Amino acid sequence: MKNYLNFETDIKNLENELEKLKDPFNEEGLSEVDTQKISNIQQEIDLKLKTIYDNLDPWQTTMVARHEDRPKSKFFIDNLFEDFISLSGDRNYGEDKSVIAGFAKFEQKSVLVIGQEKGDNLENRIQRNFGMMRPEGYRKTIRLMNLANKFGIPIISFIDTPGAYPGVGAEERGQAEAIAKSIECCMNLTVPTIAIIIGEGGSGGAIALASSNKVIMLENSIYSVISPEGCATILWRDPKKMLEAAEAMKLSAKDLLNLKIIDEIINEPVGGAHRDKNKILENVKTSLSQNLNLFDGMSGDEILIQRKNKFLKIGREKGFIDNPEEISDLNKTTNKFSFDVQFLKDNKIKVFITLAIVAILSFLIL
Repeated sequence: MKNYLNFETDIKNLENELEKLKDPFNEEGLSEVDTQKISNIQQEIDLKLKTIYDNLDPWQTTMVARHEDRPKSKFFIDNLFEDFISLSGDRNYGEDKSVIAGFAKFEQKSVLVIGQEKGDNLENRIQRNFGMMRPEGYRKTIRLMNLANKFGIPIISFIDTPGAYPGVGAEERGQAEAIAKSIECCMNLTVPTIAIIIGEGGSGGAIALASSNKVIMLENSIYSVISPEGCATILWRDPKKMLEAAEAMKLSAKDLLNLKIIDEIINEPVGGAHRDKNKILENVKTSLSQNLNLFDGMSGDEILIQRKNKFLKIGREKGFIDNPEEISDLNKTTNKFSFDVQFLKDNKIKVFITLAIVAILSFLIL
């Protein structure tokens, strides 16, 4: 049974009509299949889907990103990689089933695969904690990322989470510290890292694994510091204003690409990734292959500097940085309006006299 979003009512009615036409057996007995009408309705469905999905507002995009039938991390891991070996536990507290992680082969090359998994039915969703990782999940991924780094193995992450789990137990076990350590680990790796946001990329729960050389989003996925409902509750004290919040947050793939926060958008089939999973699988595979090849021949230091510069450049394009391509060391970065503090200390008497003269002249002129 297909699941439809509230703006897909027309599509639902047309597809129900289409299913009836395709079934030659009805209550009145055997009837002929009207192939011409079937073809016309299919064309109408395709046209409506294209019209709707070409004009999604940010809140509708959020709904698509959360769609029940949307392909999850496990689907991509099962179908993109060979010889996947799942590894468990953080060697400290326990296993977090909201994240799948292990080594595998991609196009005959060894990779570490990490996937935040929401689950595909109610039982699985409860078991997977709806994709919300706990501290032990982040500590497991840190352990495996360090292992991959030791052996020069690239890391691929599939991001799909509403955010890190906010429960009391998670906070008691050091949720914030685990996320911070995960970000620090990601930033210090000397192997290529690629993060693909396939659904929701929520808050620190996402950035903990998405601090990568390449951050890629599926066309109808979202990436934000908080959910639209949470933002609306804080700003307007009304969670129903999620549309205004979603528009203000710039959480869609197109907005984030324009802001240069992400590096690439992977196109989805018309109507969303859930309507043609084979097609989205092919598109993701192509993107992964191309991006991994970009790092062939690069040294560990070059990979590290590329990642560091990528994040340091965010928000600086229209600022005072002379050369945003070369800002890997913040201590060496200066801007046009910075003052030499040491000069002021060494020449404070001269500076004081100069300011006094300027003040007197200003008084005389006035």
